[in-house]
Amino acid sequence: MKDDLEFPLGDARPGAAETIEIAPGIHWLRMPLPFQLNHINLWLLEDGDGFVIIDTGLKLEETRVHWRTLFGRFGIAYGGKAGKTVNRLVVTHFHPDHIGLAGWLAQELATDLWISRTEWLMARMLYLDSEASNHSSMTRFFARHGMNRALAGRMFANGNTYRDRVTEAPYHHRRLREGDMLDIGGRRWEVIVGTGHAPEHVCLWTGDGGILISGDQILPEITPNISVWASEPDASPLEEYLGSFASFRHLPDDTLVLPSHNLPFRGLRQRIAQIVDHHHERLDRLGNGFNGARLSVAEAVPLMFRRELDDHQMGFAMGECLAHLAYLESAGSMAGRLDPDGIHRFERV
Repeated sequence: MKDDLEFPLGDARPGAAETIEIAPGIHWLRMPLPFQLNHINLWLLEDGDGFVIIDTGLKLEETRVHWRTLFGRFGIAYGGKAGKTVNRLVVTHFHPDHIGLAGWLAQELATDLWISRTEWLMARMLYLDSEASNHSSMTRFFARHGMNRALAGRMFANGNTYRDRVTEAPYHHRRLREGDMLDIGGRRWEVIVGTGHAPEHVCLWTGDGGILISGDQILPEITPNISVWASEPDASPLEEYLGSFASFRHLPDDTLVLPSHNLPFRGLRQRIAQIVDHHHERLDRLGNGFNGARLSVAEAVPLMFRRELDDHQMGFAMGECLAHLAYLESAGSMAGRLDPDGIHRFERV
């Protein structure tokens, strides 16, 4: 599928504390992640005599060091030092690799956080969540869907891991909404909101040069995690995610897409079609795999994921499997109910 897309920079990518000017006034940088997906793409936009930052990276000392190096290179004022201003700190959504250093950056740069209301509320809520309630809620949720209770207890024994990966988000924010227009560096950027991966994910589109900053909503090589979580157990996020593509289909296919992971690319409509096909293939494989059986989510995971999963991966795999089952249930081809043993199971109808 990657071969169907165009990657205008080939395999080029910025090194640590380096940037590539991918379009006039738009600088691409990368920050490290301590996961299998080992990087996040961030964007520094020139804005008159100042700059706009889009997304922040995870709360890591290494990432703070890289930011300070970049501030020095671009002459940006921080920590009380004189220099150019950062006029906006924009965050696409509440996930730790995107908002992790927002509190620190907002303070260091004396700037405001621009984010959608729901993403700000999610970040504040999760940061303030108690260790005990986080552990008990997640353990009960995964055990209800068939995970061994002892394993579920071990997985969430550390309580609120979100707080470990982010600085506290600023108490106030500047709200971004669907259709808002931002003037940055002589370009007009339109806010397009995506759903499913996150509740109110901000993407930015400009017709000046045909550029879309897509965050995690549209990625060139992987698909973002689409999961049901304990905080909203009856959600149908896959339905929301696939439906949200309608907001992007009017954009030109030669749009330069700047994703949060992997490489910038062209071929937006082709990639959307690939993602939709990918999820429908998974839905078919999952539904056909039941063969008259009643299965919990834990029992259904191998129908979608045909590889060994560690404990960390199992949590995401179960959340994604449940999202696909919820989609099938909403479509009327699957039904789920809580059995007398306290396990929620699904069957084809």
